[in-house]
Amino acid sequence: MVDVPLGPAGAVPPADVEDMSLYHPHSWVTKYVFSQDAKVIAVQYSITALSVGLIALVLSWLMRLQLGFPGVFSFIDANAYYQFITMHGMMMVVYVLTALFLGGFGNYLIPLMIGARDMVFPYANMLSFWFYLLAVLVLVASFFAPGGPTGAGWTLYPPQAITSGTPGGQDWGIILMLVSLMIFIIGFTMGGLNYVVTVLQARTRGMTLMRMPLTVWGIFTASFMALLAFPALFVGCVMMLFDRTLGTSFFVPAIVEMGQPLERSGGSPLLFQHLFWFFGHPEVYIVALPAFGIVSDIISTHARRNIFGYRMMVWALLAIGALSFVVWAHHMYVSGMNPYFGFFFATTTLIIAIPTAIKVYNWILTLWRGNIHLTVPMLFALAFIVTFVNGGLTGLFLGNVVVDVPLSDTMFVVAHFHMVMGVAPILVIFGAIYHWYPKVTGRMLNDALGKLHFWVTFLGAYLIFFPMHYLGLMGMPRRYYDSSDIAFVPSSAHTLNAFITIVALTVGAVQLVFVFNLLWSLRHGRKADGNPWRATTLEWQTPETPPPHGNWGKEQPVVYRWAYDYSVPGAARDFIPQNEPPVARPSLETVS
Repeated sequence: MVDVPLGPAGAVPPADVEDMSLYHPHSWVTKYVFSQDAKVIAVQYSITALSVGLIALVLSWLMRLQLGFPGVFSFIDANAYYQFITMHGMMMVVYVLTALFLGGFGNYLIPLMIGARDMVFPYANMLSFWFYLLAVLVLVASFFAPGGPTGAGWTLYPPQAITSGTPGGQDWGIILMLVSLMIFIIGFTMGGLNYVVTVLQARTRGMTLMRMPLTVWGIFTASFMALLAFPALFVGCVMMLFDRTLGTSFFVPAIVEMGQPLERSGGSPLLFQHLFWFFGHPEVYIVALPAFGIVSDIISTHARRNIFGYRMMVWALLAIGALSFVVWAHHMYVSGMNPYFGFFFATTTLIIAIPTAIKVYNWILTLWRGNIHLTVPMLFALAFIVTFVNGGLTGLFLGNVVVDVPLSDTMFVVAHFHMVMGVAPILVIFGAIYHWYPKVTGRMLNDALGKLHFWVTFLGAYLIFFPMHYLGLMGMPRRYYDSSDIAFVPSSAHTLNAFITIVALTVGAVQLVFVFNLLWSLRHGRKADGNPWRATTLEWQTPETPPPHGNWGKEQPVVYRWAYDYSVPGAARDFIPQNEPPVARPSLETVS
């Protein structure tokens, strides 16, 4: 893409709106606790989400211990196993990935990348974090409630989610889960509106929409999608909460519980599935689109190449966002769906692969003949591309009704889901933290520890989930507490399960190396200058590192070019920052 220069600074149009007035903290509490600075709020989101992620990691260890060595650990009974599955899944999908990509990276990067001083609604931004923290506390409180947390599975399908045969179904577990989700959605709505309005209204002079970095495009599109998708989950949570506490029957059909017919009937369990997956599949792309944008920026920076097909990448992001709302029922093929609906959703599932493939091709073409620097962020970005492609290929199997029905309740689905929704976005999160940590702290992370963390995580993830596809093709069922007595599962499958467990424990342990690197580098890491990666985007051009409150000092930057001017022929350096004015062309009079 060739950007059209605006010429000298005087040719840049005047600002449409006045410079925003900032709230200035008056104490340590208002500066670091109840902060209205988007950068501090981003760090609060990130620390909270990473802490929840460590809890979810421990839960996954406990699940793997049972699957790999069934019956050995007496404290893991069937109820505890299903509670671990439920809490691990919900924590990772909603409270870690969504919160990190939108609350963490969104808050830190959007104002800096578009040249704004802060979010347009800083008070609402502060409230969004505290609602998120409250939602986390309510969720964690279910571990200490009578009966423990819910064991309904992370999809919370009724009626079993609220009946007595399910752990937490007739205790506080399911109530706290539903209330926590509702609080989370309220908090996100405040944050999501902030992200969307800030991108549309607070861009600095010269920062047109088609000059924004793809990271901003990804977070902006995902935030807009979430504002449309989360209400469906909110409504489903309210209705199920009424079914559980008030005796309504939105989702409860005529069933027999513990030998006795329920007094209520007439509800539709399928209605909840539609509500959940209308949120659930866009949620995959609410996580994926920010990851796509971040990977695009990391690859372009560390390959010293302009992103290939920038406008096509933007339109692919928007197309994925739109199409993600018409594919949700491919999660419901085994629910008795009309074959014509199955055909429709199988078709839309294949169609959404087209803009996704465009992005993969463009990343590869960006790398083609680039000056690739295999830094730690770049390693994670390249690993993401490989992993997302592998996970996407298995998704083509599951998008086909005929193939999905026999595979739906096997470990094949677990492997596919974790490759696409677990391993791939987490690789991006690690890459992004290694990439922007110098801007946040003014220090570089330890490179040797970073590469150790990368290789063990990347190779370990494949040693965990590639064999799991094989187990699924063998027919090993998912959601089973103990598969050791299933006649059609050979002994080799149990050996493979034990191997997967050992690798999972190892990969989990190496994440502590990452945590150590984060904490150790805060004080002892090598000092970073303002732009250690020699990047073009605005966040690396701030007058100070880390950026102060207000980001830009007295004057906001003026943007003269797009975000990907790398290795421009004739340029003095191999990058040209967005706020660097173009070289004035000599006039005809001067030439003559």
